[in-house]
Amino acid sequence: MLQEDYAIPDELISARLHSFFEKSAKGWYYGKNTWSWWKQEIITKWANDAWRYKRENEFENSFFDPDKDKPLTWFLKQVERLNALHPEMSQKMVHMKIPQKCGGELEHALRSRCIEPCSTEEYINTLEDIVTRTKIGRAWNKLDIKSPNRPCIKKVKQKKLSSPIHPTIMSKENAINVQVLDT
Repeated sequence: MLQEDYAIPDELISARLHSFFEKSAKGWYYGKNTWSWWKQEIITKWANDAWRYKRENEFENSFFDPDKDKPLTWFLKQVERLNALHPEMSQKMVHMKIPQKCGGELEHALRSRCIEPCSTEEYINTLEDIVTRTKIGRAWNKLDIKSPNRPCIKKVKQKKLSSPIHPTIMSKENAINVQVLDT
């Protein structure tokens, strides 16, 4: 990316690699070589099938939760994952895949407000707007409040009665009886 986008020479890229790497990658870095050599080493070390499988699982298992995730960080992380997995994927395809990870109502609201062509920034701003101004996509928490006007429904297990046709067959109606109790 640095070489193609910013036309930075190989010497500057390879000299700064030690500051880009973290953890095991920093311990793996040794000496100065050309950028093409480093690029091939990085692809060999990290862009293998196991790495690709982990990234695909991370993308597939990541769903947007307005209560836990911030729209900016979540959306950009999904864009990065898709770009790492499929560098040839167009921005339009990326914008088609990511809203699917938001869920029913939130996905519909996002697609309704962002009409193609729409930039990534517009998607993020729209998602933030939806999350901050509406309750779309939030889980509804049912409060367990006992009302004096409502009867309490309680399941009571009774003796299992066998079928008159065959003594070992039992119907569900005979196994569980629902009683309404006044509380």
